[in-house]
Amino acid sequence: MKQVILATISGLIVGGLFSWLNLPVPAPPTLAGVMGVVGIYLGFIIMNYWN
Repeated sequence: MKQVILATISGLIVGGLFSWLNLPVPAPPTLAGVMGVVGIYLGFIIMNYWN
């Protein structure tokens, strides 16, 4: 759980920095894009569980 909290804090800091510097965000800019990344991760985890 500690890693999740640290990753979230790091993401917020980096996202804020990108916004402050007027740089494009290095992530999908829509919820659908984010869910695509989540789907890829879950598919990877599921396949590793079954193998």
